[in-house]
Amino acid sequence: MNKTPTAGRLGAGDWLKSSYSAANNECVEVRLSGPAVAVRDSKAPSHGVLSVPRPAFMAFVEELKQ
Repeated sequence: MNKTPTAGRLGAGDWLKSSYSAANNECVEVRLSGPAVAVRDSKAPSHGVLSVPRPAFMAFVEELKQ
């Protein structure tokens, strides 16, 4: 994702999708969910959600940036 929102800018239940996915809807979406980050497939949001501890997700994102 090219923008990193803060928890204060997100409402409960707000899913974020990378601006890189444009209109083709081929991306993952994330949502801050307490101490975790929820991740789902934007093409099939009803197929389930992966919950990852927030520190682990942030470390993953930082690693991708390098």
